[in-house]
Amino acid sequence: MAKIKTAFFCQNCGVQSAKWIGKCPSCNEWNTFVEEVLTTAEDPLWKEEKSINKTRSKPIPIDEIEMNIEQRIDTHDQELNRVLGGGIVSGSLVLIGGEPGIGKSTLLLQIALQLNKVKVLYVSGEESEQQIKMRAHRIGHQSNSLFILTETNLNSIFEQIKLLKPSILIVDSIQTLFTEKVEAAPGSVSQVRQCAGELMKYAKNASTPVFLIGHITKEGSLAGPKILEHMVDTVIQFEGDQHLSYRILRTTKNRFGSTSELGIYEMVHNGLRQVSNPSEILISQREDGFSGISIGASLEGNRPLLIEIQSLVSTAAYGTSQRSCTGFDAKRLNMLLAVLEKRGGYRLGLMDVFLNIAGGLRIEDPAIDLAVAVSIISSLEEVPISKKACFAAEVGLGGEIRAVNRIENRIIEAEKLGFEQIYISEYNTKGLTLSRHKIEIKPYSRLDLVLSDLIK
Repeated sequence: MAKIKTAFFCQNCGVQSAKWIGKCPSCNEWNTFVEEVLTTAEDPLWKEEKSINKTRSKPIPIDEIEMNIEQRIDTHDQELNRVLGGGIVSGSLVLIGGEPGIGKSTLLLQIALQLNKVKVLYVSGEESEQQIKMRAHRIGHQSNSLFILTETNLNSIFEQIKLLKPSILIVDSIQTLFTEKVEAAPGSVSQVRQCAGELMKYAKNASTPVFLIGHITKEGSLAGPKILEHMVDTVIQFEGDQHLSYRILRTTKNRFGSTSELGIYEMVHNGLRQVSNPSEILISQREDGFSGISIGASLEGNRPLLIEIQSLVSTAAYGTSQRSCTGFDAKRLNMLLAVLEKRGGYRLGLMDVFLNIAGGLRIEDPAIDLAVAVSIISSLEEVPISKKACFAAEVGLGGEIRAVNRIENRIIEAEKLGFEQIYISEYNTKGLTLSRHKIEIKPYSRLDLVLSDLIK
């Protein structure tokens, strides 16, 4: 019989302790340590049928190591391919996290249905076969190579894997699985860590890609021990507001590609629709005459996006001004308001300022500073900004217009969408051939010069 031992784990961050502690030394949460029974059995649940080479490894000069080209599986989804770095890598372990109801299960089921020539095993611990069939019927795709398994016992799952031998494994979700090697409840720190470790051994030994769906905590981080994110090859966050239709697929870790890519989807009645040109959707079709609206040329990862910024400036009703923003950093908004008051001479101290990034996105790119400042002054002065003009520059504390990176990509995106003018920093014109672009490029060095050109 395997030797049994117990340990205490923090249910918030996964820190292990030999005894109970009131306050976790890692995350500073109180009363989160729970005693869990562990076994010292080291036999893995997944064993290769081939003989294992037990010779000890030895140091190899880096010049003698052969580098093999990674074979990737096309998901037939351009957004997911972009986020993964070009497709699914054989033997990779991918973790997808997001809020409940955001569309994680729908996305992976949709991808599995599109892979007609690839054998996919979809393991669900949260839904029945009938519920998954209803979702597949709603999505509208059909596949003869997709197999559904409703099971939470990892030992039973591996038995079915050995019989089916799938090319891709999807687990929904990692928090529902349990193994008999650990005497703890499903979803506990030790169970999540043990199950993820067994699935990682299977992915590497069998060269089979594994997708794990993970829950998140109320703070928005992935539930379970932090080691879970270290074990997997790729961590993807599925973000979005449940009250809005747009979803963003963003990588926070990727061993096989860049972490600066993102995919955009729209939730429709029959699943998730790829948004190939999000700028056209994020810019509302409006007539001239509306003040407080400007267009900023942002950059999300390697993807240029034109974002609509909406502002409303009004007199404070009770003498105490309000500062409210959605999708933009509140501290940066206060900084821009201080610059406008100090360097531009606009009296904004007793004004309520409301700022909104259209489309439900959250933008952290400083290149939309100029668009935010122009939008605020447009609402304050009740002067509309031309819908054919956009802005791409950072605003400094001295009121200077600072250069931003990859300005040519932003200019090309604005030109492609039919804009006639783009306001940029004067320092961005070095090495930039203005005659190559049909759009009028207006370089400025100070914020007051831009505002005087627009607010006439």
